[in-house]
Amino acid sequence: MSIANYLKKHTEALVKDVGIEAACELTGKSKATLGRYYSDADEHGDRFMPIDVVAALESAARFPHVTSALADLRGITLSYDSERRNAQSGGINADVVALSQRFAMLMAEYNQAIGDGRISINEAKRLLRETLEIQKVLLEMKLNLEEEVS
Repeated sequence: MSIANYLKKHTEALVKDVGIEAACELTGKSKATLGRYYSDADEHGDRFMPIDVVAALESAARFPHVTSALADLRGITLSYDSERRNAQSGGINADVVALSQRFAMLMAEYNQAIGDGRISINEAKRLLRETLEIQKVLLEMKLNLEEEVS
C-alpha cells in the first residue's frame, strides 16, 4: 500500500469515527468534499485533508487516526497526555485483562475473515478496528506502567 493510500484509509477512519454529519458541522465542509479527501479514485489521488480539518476532527474523535498514521510512517510511538484522560484506569491488572480480551476478539475476527481463504475490504476494516482497540489498551498500559515506575 502506498503512503497516499495509507493516509487516505486513516482519513476515512477519522471521518467515520466522528460521523459524516458531525464532521461536516465541525469542519464546515460538505460530505462530497470530505469524501474526496479519502477517495482512492485517480482524480482525487492528490487531494488530502488540510491539517486544520484533521485537528478539528481528531478533537471530536475517539482516536487520533491520522496523527497515528503519520506517527506510524515515521516509526514513532504515541502516548496520550495523562492530564487529558476522562476516566481513571483500572490499573495494570485491568489492562492485562482488557488486552487479552481485545486480542481474543482480533483472533476471532481473523479466523472468520480468513475462513474463505481471502480477506475482504470489510473484513480488513474490522481487523483494523480491533488492532486500533489493542493499540489504545497498550497505550493505557504504558501510561500505567510509567506511573508505577515514577
